[in-house]
Amino acid sequence: MMNNVKKNFSIRDLENLSGIKAHTIRIWEKRYNLLSPERTDTNIRTYSLSSLQRLLNITLLYNNGYKISKIAKITKTEIPVKVREIVAHNSIKNHAINAFKLAMINFDQSLFFSTYNSLLQDKSFKEVFKDVFMPLLNELGLLWQTDTISPSHEHFITAIIKQKILINTEKLQIMEPTKKDKVFVLYLPENEIHEIGLLYLNYEITSCGYKTIYLGQTMPLESLKDLLKYYDNLHFVSYFTVAPTKDKLTKYIQQFNKEIGAQSASELWILGHQVRHLSLENIPDSITTFNSIEQLIDTI
Repeated sequence: MMNNVKKNFSIRDLENLSGIKAHTIRIWEKRYNLLSPERTDTNIRTYSLSSLQRLLNITLLYNNGYKISKIAKITKTEIPVKVREIVAHNSIKNHAINAFKLAMINFDQSLFFSTYNSLLQDKSFKEVFKDVFMPLLNELGLLWQTDTISPSHEHFITAIIKQKILINTEKLQIMEPTKKDKVFVLYLPENEIHEIGLLYLNYEITSCGYKTIYLGQTMPLESLKDLLKYYDNLHFVSYFTVAPTKDKLTKYIQQFNKEIGAQSASELWILGHQVRHLSLENIPDSITTFNSIEQLIDTI
């Protein structure tokens, strides 16, 4: 059952996961004996999962004002106790992010759920998403790029986060929409599969009292035209993370305007990484770009 767990970490992995520079980790190790690495046959340091966990706890204490010389005098069993004390008195954001990272590395669903449920004791789902999940997701991108984690780790954690967004959205969808002036259609363009931002937007727009129609990943423009037969106050919302690519962006906007915008009173609202490549003065009136989810929600 535990065959897939990553058990050994390089010093670079520790740096990426803790935010503490490798050079500093080596000093802490040498001067204060805080970690006990093993060495490979070729004399390369490797660290166990318990070493990673210990470093994440030490990092939390260090970031909360403890001097490293003082941390070095705290016993191994007492460090987690101190961490819990800090967490009890302060925001548990950093602790939660570290716990979610450990859950991800171990494919540990139980740790994820217990951390998530403890966050919900004094935060709303919206706060958990903005304060914890968003910073965590931003870090995951960097961890994946540096080979600290594999795609399987990233898929595991993002699948559970998606699940939480869907559960919380469903709770809102039980109620009838209170606002009738717009209907929102959320979709991703063809070849776009990065869905978490769009799923969360669906939750936010639903919580504002609007009806949403969620179409999800890789939707051809042609298929969007079907909705024009049913509604006359449509606002299409999309997230351009990797698609359409920079060279196809203007053409996509023109095509949307020609086939959907010009044929109805429909609008297209777009966010995402690719939006920065758009020349705003050439955008038709039916299309609006946003820099963030917050900016879009403030417009509603």
